[in-house]
Amino acid sequence: MTPVANATSNSAAVAAASASGSSGTINSDSIAATQDRFLKLLVAQMRNQDPLNPLQNSEVTSQLAQLSTVTGINKLSELVGGLSSSFAEAQSLQAASVIGRGVLVPGDAINLSQGTAIGAIDLPQAADQLTITIRNAAGTVVHTADLGAQNSGVVKFQWDGIGDNGNAQPEGKYTFTTKAVAAGKEVPDVSPLSFGLVNSVTLGAQGAQLNVDGLGAISLSQVKQIV
Repeated sequence: MTPVANATSNSAAVAAASASGSSGTINSDSIAATQDRFLKLLVAQMRNQDPLNPLQNSEVTSQLAQLSTVTGINKLSELVGGLSSSFAEAQSLQAASVIGRGVLVPGDAINLSQGTAIGAIDLPQAADQLTITIRNAAGTVVHTADLGAQNSGVVKFQWDGIGDNGNAQPEGKYTFTTKAVAAGKEVPDVSPLSFGLVNSVTLGAQGAQLNVDGLGAISLSQVKQIV
């Protein structure tokens, strides 16, 4: 006796196709094979159905809808995979273009070299007064500067290495803090930004990493501004 196909077998076939598609590479051959198996099962099911309990239209429609859903998911996965690959390539090209250029990234470190140290502040709103305080490696305040009123956005500054005592400070790493005031109140969420030159780019599973002089590995998404 010929075994009777049923809705459960078709649903299982669709589920298996969906599971295999989500765990591996999707291609047009696998999609076509899934559709072919499904249609063969559906035809066998209709040929061998019980005359006293025939397959209902709603059941056929439901199974066809399942096939359409799985096919759509497979095609969507294929499209997303292609977009992800294109994005990774575009990110790599963008990262390579900043080699040798300066970038501003979140951080409070500044490097004094040849009488110049560069830093920046990311202001969420305009400020009536912006002040920076620079400290040496021991945490001692060596210089305080009033940058005056500033608009919102990235505010860059340079320090010539001269301390508040009038003496030139030794080259090396320093840190800075900042305070912004607007309408007599301190502005919240003011972010210090560190400056560094991009020496090279490393491409890995987590995307492009910029190797920044004095700051180490920085992801491209951390860059606030290219100088």
